[in-house]
Amino acid sequence: MNYTEKIFWKEAHTALKEIWGYDDFRPPQEEVISSLLSKQDALVIMPTGGGKSICFQLPALMQTGLTLVISPLVALMENQVKELRARNLPAALLHSELPSQQKWQTLQLLDRQQLRLLYLSPETLLSPKVWEKLCHPQLQINGIILDEAHCLVQWGDTFRPTYRRLGTVRPALLKCKPQGTKIAIAAFTATADIEAQKTITQVLQLQKPTTFKQNPYRQNLHLKVQIAWTPKGRKQQLLDVIRGKPEQTGLIYVRTRRDSEKLAEWLTNLGYKTAAYHAGLSPEERREIENSWLSSKIPFVVCTSAFGMGINQPHVRWVVHFHAPLLLSEYVQEIGRAGRDGEDSIALMLISEPTGWLDPEDKQRQRFFIEKMRSHYSSAQKLAQKIPIQGEVNSENAIALSLLSSANQLDFLDPFHYQIHPPVKIQPPVQFPAIQQMVKYLTTKQCRWQYLLNAFGFTTEALNMHCGHCDNCR
Repeated sequence: MNYTEKIFWKEAHTALKEIWGYDDFRPPQEEVISSLLSKQDALVIMPTGGGKSICFQLPALMQTGLTLVISPLVALMENQVKELRARNLPAALLHSELPSQQKWQTLQLLDRQQLRLLYLSPETLLSPKVWEKLCHPQLQINGIILDEAHCLVQWGDTFRPTYRRLGTVRPALLKCKPQGTKIAIAAFTATADIEAQKTITQVLQLQKPTTFKQNPYRQNLHLKVQIAWTPKGRKQQLLDVIRGKPEQTGLIYVRTRRDSEKLAEWLTNLGYKTAAYHAGLSPEERREIENSWLSSKIPFVVCTSAFGMGINQPHVRWVVHFHAPLLLSEYVQEIGRAGRDGEDSIALMLISEPTGWLDPEDKQRQRFFIEKMRSHYSSAQKLAQKIPIQGEVNSENAIALSLLSSANQLDFLDPFHYQIHPPVKIQPPVQFPAIQQMVKYLTTKQCRWQYLLNAFGFTTEALNMHCGHCDNCR
């Protein structure tokens, strides 16, 4: 290490202590920071609570120029920016829900090059006003960070088709910047299986990325899947957990807004302090619930997957999945909220009995999702027959173009234009492998941690594994 590097890392350790209160970096934080500073692309897979945000926030704050952080959820952006602004750090966010005045102020800061971190959604990134500002030749952009990169795989084809165009952002920006400019891209996530890693690398057009992978296994996290024979039995099993963990911090995950509101209302009527949390709430409502939970005014929240990303609560003792998630990546994200302090915590999943005769809800929910996906494919196929071979992306054709891109039948020429390779054929999958992977997890007899490690590519660590503390091992 030369003198300049020594000075930098001394300053980095000082910043780590002063801004975040930590005495030292955790593996592999230093290596990721070095990679970003040397403008190398990276794929970073670190468990929930592993300190991912420091890996891109610290180098962004220590350089001149701007780092773009593309984030999927407004709540996640708001939490991270709120923490940075509370420390008087040059960070801001842009999303569609912001008041016009706040958007204008942020764009002014961008013009004056007074920001180091700008958080925004994929859709906001490619909105005309913002894109025009980012393309200004004098605006120095050091890096593009895709936070919660698994969302590109989970949502990118049909729910958030803009994700599919993100690979064209860097080359388009470089055309506007001085010759020799380098922009690094780094994708961060807690969960990405082998196929997801390939998709993220391909879609973002990562160039020889350095991959940092941390084993998600947590010795203090006890996994259990339990059959609830009837809807009434499901509620009773939830109550058993709540009563068995009085005043301990917990989370109850459901799949829809309506589910969260109904269950929270039922628990409130039983005398429990709780709240329903979902993406349909206003920013003020979300903040209020988060703060009440963080300060233990309410011990648990009934929430959708919108809750938890970017919220740091180390002593969550239990997580109950009242409904099974459709995807294993969602499940690992959500159980990862528990036991960040290293103390024993439980992750219980409640599922209907296999036939669905006594409680058809789980089967209906899965069927609804699959039918919705097939409907998207069918509509996209009809539209794809009509749209020009080459043209401009718009809100009407975005999903069809995204699915064609996923099927390698289309190239995005830049973030706003496409070219199709005929013949056009969008074929819905006969089966959805990611959903089958979740179903197998629910019914497996092997060690649950072994199953998860294999699913996420940690095959060496999974070999002969017997955790001794999941329901199957015990």
